[in-house]
This record gives sequence, structure tokens and C-alpha cells, in this order.
Amino acid sequence: MVQVPQSPSDLAAILNNPVDLDFHLPDPEDEEIPELDFQQQVDNAWLVCDRFDLQTEIWRGRILRVVRDREKKGGDGRGTGFLNWLKEREISKSQAYSLIQLANSADTLLEEGKLDPDAIRSFSKRAFIETSKASPEIQQLVTEAANKGDRITRREVRQLADEWTAMNSDLLPDEVKEMAASGSLPSRYLSPLVKEMEKLPDSHLKVLRGEVAGNPDVDTVKQATSDARNLSKYLDAAAQVQAISETTLDVEMALEEALRVGCLNTAADMVKQAAQLEQTIAKFYMTWKRLGSLADRLYVDTGASTPNLRSLLTCLERLAGEVIEVNLDDTGERTIRLKVLTDAE
Repeated sequence: MVQVPQSPSDLAAILNNPVDLDFHLPDPEDEEIPELDFQQQVDNAWLVCDRFDLQTEIWRGRILRVVRDREKKGGDGRGTGFLNWLKEREISKSQAYSLIQLANSADTLLEEGKLDPDAIRSFSKRAFIETSKASPEIQQLVTEAANKGDRITRREVRQLADEWTAMNSDLLPDEVKEMAASGSLPSRYLSPLVKEMEKLPDSHLKVLRGEVAGNPDVDTVKQATSDARNLSKYLDAAAQVQAISETTLDVEMALEEALRVGCLNTAADMVKQAAQLEQTIAKFYMTWKRLGSLADRLYVDTGASTPNLRSLLTCLERLAGEVIEVNLDDTGERTIRLKVLTDAE
């Protein structure tokens, strides 16, 4: 473990012997270097920087944690000292806590014995962060691979996560799991399907499971993923539309009919647009009321001495009045007129 310098002389000794990152990068204009060798040399240099950066970020997180905890114990209770410390070093609060979280994740994996200290070098920075956010099962798989000396990038983390999801999700039929285990059906296509299926009630899973089990190939899985996504959008949007909730419409039956005739995407988009329209109308009404109130106030405060302000009010009458007019093009040939009526009227 690197020892923290305890005195200025110790610090000077370290600075006199800095870490040497003097790479011998390939000449980009040397056509005699094969493309494969060029990419390999660049990739190796990048990997060293990535690993060095990761370990630096972890230690910075530990340093920030120490400063924060010291402030908690002896500060003013509001964290002012810690915030000032960050300000002096031009570190944002969100950045600081992101680094502390990274350090916490690293220490947790090390303390629980899941990760060998030397294995951290096997991770890219992004891969480690992704691992720290993953479920314990995924962390176990990734750290086992890292402890073996495998290079861990975000691709490896996601691949392991997809494989675990495909083999352990109760939402996928056994036929699909068997094909995923044999490698005939790539697991990367199954993880998005599971994520979308998790959003749906049980009543809508049977059809999707049946389709995938009956024809377990990539195209069917992609289509099922799209259908599941549209189902989720439909259900979420339908719950927000007052025009639907205030009637006796059987939303579930309408959904089943859309599935049967193959127009689920259109139905889902229509309901989503209806929800957005209602929200837009509500926002429009509140803005229109605000504009009218401001126009009335300005009318009271002005008179013959403010002809230009009166002209401004006249210009805006077409928007603040009971009938609203808006031109849809620059020529003024297409105009939309809206009349606002409320229950009070």
C-alpha cells in the first residue's frame, strides 16, 4: 500500500520520483505499421491510463470521505468546512460524493472478500463503476472473472449481467433459457426483453411468453421486446388520460384487441398522444389565465399617457381574449381559433 507522506520532506521525495507514464506511442504516419499492431499499441496505452485513473479516483474518494467525516465530528454540523474545502479545490459537491461512492463500493468489495486488491487493475474505470452499481449476483460474477486476471471492461460487465439475467429470470420460458445456455440465442437480446416484461402485469405476460417459446429466435425476441415496451407505454398512458378514466371503457379488452389485430404500436402511441394533449391543454389554460390577469392589471395601470403600452395590450387581445387566434404559417392564410369555455360559464 502506498504510504501517505507525513512531512514536506517525504512529499518532496515522492515528487522527485513521479510515476512515469512515458509511453512509446506508434507514429500515426508510419504506413509500415500494420493496422492491427497500431490499434493494439494504442489500446494497451489507453488501458494503462484507464487503470491508473481508476485507482486515483478511488483514493480521491477515500480522501474526500476522510475530510467529510472529520468535518462531521468537529465541524459546525452543516458541513460548511467540507464545502469550503471542495470550493478551494474547485470540486463540485456532486463530483465529490460520486468519488466517495466509488471509494465506498471499492472498499465494500474488498472487505467482503469478493475482490482481490490486485484485481482492481483488471478493471477499466467505467467497468468498475458499472460493477459497483450492479446487483450482488452480478458483482460476484464480475469479481470472479477479475480475480482470474481477465480484463474487465463495460462490455464484459454487461455481457455477464445479460447471461445471468437470461439464465435466472422466471419470466423467460425454459426453451429460451436452454438456447441461451447453448449459445444459439445470444443473451444480450434477452436482457432488454426481461426488463420490459418486468413492467407488465401477469395477465399480459402469457401471450409474450408463448410467442417467444413457440419460436425462440432473435427476430421473435426483438418483436416481443418491442411489444412489451408498447404494452407498458399503453398502460402507463391510459392511466393518465382523464378521457379514459372517466368512462366505463375496458382498457384491458381494448389492449387485447389491439394485440390481436396487430396495431398495438398505433394504439399505444395514440393513448400517449392523448395524455400529452390533456397535459398541454391544462398548461395552456393556466398560461392563458395568467396572461389575462396581467393584461387586466396593466390596463388599470395605464392611460392616455402610455399609448404604446395600450397598443401592446391591443396586440395581445387575440391571445388574452375569450377567442384565441394564432397563425399557423407566416402568410397568415392558415389561422387556428380556439374559444375557451369553462364550467363556471
